[in-house]
Amino acid sequence: MTTHPAAKVGFLIRLELKPDKVMEFEAQLGASLLEIDNEPGTTAWFAVRLGPTSYAVFDVFPDDAARQAHFEAGRKRLSGLANLLAVPPSMVRTDVIAAKLP
Repeated sequence: MTTHPAAKVGFLIRLELKPDKVMEFEAQLGASLLEIDNEPGTTAWFAVRLGPTSYAVFDVFPDDAARQAHFEAGRKRLSGLANLLAVPPSMVRTDVIAAKLP
């Protein structure tokens, strides 16, 4: 199976928030999007709510170098969220096996 050349690898991050920190977290996600828009190697970035305090972020990249660059930039963003999280985030490096992009 072939995939889109701009979406070969990714990250899936699951986050569980403290109930009283949800609104602050969502505001910080919006601010993060502005930074991520300026990352040339980040092909697509999604933040989704899975439940009242459960979230996931999924992003894709054309190669490992772009994924690593995003990871380095994202470490600072994630460390700034530590006081909002109920448990440490769960992060998985992924390989994209199929993708549809505009």
